[in-house]
Amino acid sequence: MAFNPNVAALPPYNAGMNIAVARSISGRDDIARLASNENPDGCSPAVLAALASPPLEPWRYADPACAALRAALGRKLSVEPDTIVAGNGSEDLIAAVSRAMLVPAASVVTVVPSFGLHEIEPLAQGAVVTKVAITDDLGFDIAALEQAIAAGPRVVFLSSPWNPVGPALDRASLERLIAAVRPGTLFVLDEAYFEFRDDFCPDGLEVLRTSDIAFVVLRTFSKAYGLAGLRVGYAICSDAELARVVAAAKTPFNVNAAAQAAAIAALGDEAWMQASVARLRGERARIGAGLEELGFQVASSQTNFLFFDCGGDSAALASTLLQEGIIVKAWREKGYENCLRVTIGAPTDNDRLIGALARIARQ
Repeated sequence: MAFNPNVAALPPYNAGMNIAVARSISGRDDIARLASNENPDGCSPAVLAALASPPLEPWRYADPACAALRAALGRKLSVEPDTIVAGNGSEDLIAAVSRAMLVPAASVVTVVPSFGLHEIEPLAQGAVVTKVAITDDLGFDIAALEQAIAAGPRVVFLSSPWNPVGPALDRASLERLIAAVRPGTLFVLDEAYFEFRDDFCPDGLEVLRTSDIAFVVLRTFSKAYGLAGLRVGYAICSDAELARVVAAAKTPFNVNAAAQAAAIAALGDEAWMQASVARLRGERARIGAGLEELGFQVASSQTNFLFFDCGGDSAALASTLLQEGIIVKAWREKGYENCLRVTIGAPTDNDRLIGALARIARQ
C-alpha cells in the first residue's frame, strides 16, 4: 500500500483521554476532567434553548456559507462578513490555511511546545516547520521569533495566549513580531483563548488591523463559550480574497446547523460568558498559587489552564493522578516530557488536583 509520505510520517495529536477509558483504568466514576480545556460551567442557557427550538431541522443541510453566523460576528467585531470564514472548530481553519497557502518544501514558523496542529497540518502539506523554543522562564523568546519571522517563511502560526504554555504577548512584543513580517508571509495569530486574557494583553485583531501585512486571526467557541462538542470556530482575514481562498480549502457543509445556531445564541449572551470567564480567571490564580506552594515551576497563564514543570516524568505523574480519577495532560514533545498541562475546572475538581499532588509529594 502506497501512502502519502507526508501524512504517514505525521506525529500523533496529543488528545485528552476519553472519560470512559479513564473510568475503566481508575475504577472510579467521579472523574475530574482537567486535560482538554473545556469549560466546566457548560454553556449559556440561551444555547440550550436554541438547540431545542423548532427552527432547527437536522434533516436539512446547513448553510455552507454560515451567512447568519458571519453576519453576527461581523457586527460584534466591526469587520466585513466577507473577511470571516467559519469552520468546524479553529482546528479546521488551521488545516484550511495550510492547504490554501502551503506547497511541498514551503517554510513555516511556530513555537515549541506547540499546539500540535500548528505543526501537523503544515507537515501534511509537505512543508518544513521551524519551531522556536520557550525560554527558561516559560515565556516567548521574542528575539528568536523575530529572527525566524524575518527570514521570510510562507506562514507563521503563533498562539497568544499560548497553548499549551499559557502566556500572552504584550502589545510591544506583538508589534515587534508584526514588524518582522516580510512580503509573502502570512501571519496567523491563534487566539483560541482570547477571552481569558487579562487587560494588559492586546486584542490581536485590533493591532493587526493597523498593520499592512497579510494576516489571519483564529478564534473559537469551544473554550470560553463552552461549545467544544459542537465544533465551531472562525477566522478573521486581512482581506476578502484571502478569506475566499481559505474558505475554498474547506469541505462544504462542515459547520453543522446545530453548531451555527448555538454559536449565534452564544454571541447573544455575552454576559454568561463573561461571568464564567471571571470565575475561571479567579480559579486560575488560586490554583497557580497552590502549585507554586508545592514547589512547581508554573508558567504565566492568560488561558483556562496551567502549564508547569513537575520536576520528573510527567507521564508517570499523570498516570498516578489518573488512579485518583483525575485526567491531566502530560506533555510529550521532546525536551518537555517533565511538563504537565492542567485545565482550570470546577473548584471541587481543582481542590482534588491540589490535594492529590500534595499527597504524592509527601510519599
